[in-house]
Amino acid sequence: MARNSRSPVTGKHRVARRTKIAMGAIGLAIAVGALAVAVSAGRTGEASADPADPSFFIDINKVPAGNNVNAALKKKGAQGSFTVDCGTNADGAHHNPDNFIAQPGIKNGAQHLHDYVGNVTTDADSNLKSLLAGDTTCKNGDQSAYFWPVIRIDREDDAANASENQQAQQKQQGKTGDVQQDQSGQDAQAAQEQDQRERDGRGGGRTSAGRNDGQNAQQQDGQDGQQQDRQRRQRNQDQNNQQQNGDQNNQQNGDQQNGGQNQNGNQSSTAAAPPAEELGGPQGENEEVGDNDGEIIEPESATLKFIGGGAQQVTAMPLGLRVLYGDAKQSTNGPANARPSWTCTGFEDRLTDLYPICPQGSKVERIHAFPNCWDGKNTDSANHRTHIVFADQQGKCPKGFKNVPQLQVTLVYDVPQDVQQNGQYKVDAFAQEKHNPRSDHDDFANVMSKQIMGRLVNCINSGKACAE
Repeated sequence: MARNSRSPVTGKHRVARRTKIAMGAIGLAIAVGALAVAVSAGRTGEASADPADPSFFIDINKVPAGNNVNAALKKKGAQGSFTVDCGTNADGAHHNPDNFIAQPGIKNGAQHLHDYVGNVTTDADSNLKSLLAGDTTCKNGDQSAYFWPVIRIDREDDAANASENQQAQQKQQGKTGDVQQDQSGQDAQAAQEQDQRERDGRGGGRTSAGRNDGQNAQQQDGQDGQQQDRQRRQRNQDQNNQQQNGDQNNQQNGDQQNGGQNQNGNQSSTAAAPPAEELGGPQGENEEVGDNDGEIIEPESATLKFIGGGAQQVTAMPLGLRVLYGDAKQSTNGPANARPSWTCTGFEDRLTDLYPICPQGSKVERIHAFPNCWDGKNTDSANHRTHIVFADQQGKCPKGFKNVPQLQVTLVYDVPQDVQQNGQYKVDAFAQEKHNPRSDHDDFANVMSKQIMGRLVNCINSGKACAE
């Protein structure tokens, strides 16, 4: 049962900002001083930690047509499709800054807010057992978890942001968005090389840490592999918290220029906050978390479609399969897993890794086409990627991998024209990403029954366009 009872939010005031304003003349003076520091430090396109950099925006007409490799693949192989209606989370009933795939067991570990459709129980502690026991917003009973970072509108910095955005657009005259780089060949090659290293160096792969992690994930819901991954990520989180502590001490009394390192929102204390507070749960009516503030705008449509992805035939996904799209930490990890996701309705032949400015009558759109070549054994892997990779430009998988249905999530947003022109919308992100649109990502965990998955595979392979 989909939740679609509320229109996108466009006019709410933010509790956190009202509180900041109420701090009085002393706080204002300090904030002005902090702004001067930010400007003198040369932080491109930032008057504060809040808005996205104006250079992150581009007129969709300047993005080269025909660069969407996903569109080309859709014309190859099996032409069937299977669309699942799970709603849009329009009433905001299911939000949290958790990620049980990448940050298992860590509350608020994502440090940015996710929209969820499908399974209504999804949080940091979710596993296959808990998801199988959960209810769903999907009309056909699909209990899978689908989630992506929310988009926010921020009109608070109108003057500064609009001025800088105009300057950035003037400098960008004649430039185009980054043409999508097809990573499929590299993904396939990397998977083969990884498999060969495991075979050559670790006795045919039976003792490979990556393979064992994946096998245990399949047999015991990731008990051993995910525990190691959790420990590793906890160490990384501890390091992040230490970094945030240092930034907080440097930014006391209202200085929040480094991407929201002061995650306690309204407080400006010199005392170090406990770790749980530093991770920062959602604050106020807009569920602001980390440096992610502003009014949440829910998608007016969220289309979850499974297609062939260029394959002649697809095989069923295993129960519990976990799949990531994009990279939430692309500034740290590098560009290998980041993929252009942004376009406008009516311009789906092109994708950009910048925020699009759409013409009148067109709407902002995100298209997330997931990896679709499964290793045939593991439902997860230590890095959550090597067990499932992208097919090549002919829709073929690397040796030892199987074509499974490709999930394509399409999200459409009614972002006001002035907000687009002034660079006042942004995707929720980790602080270090500074709302970079290249950090856009999506997550999926398959919890479909055998019956639903069977219908899905049959529809794709038989060329039917099915919808449930």
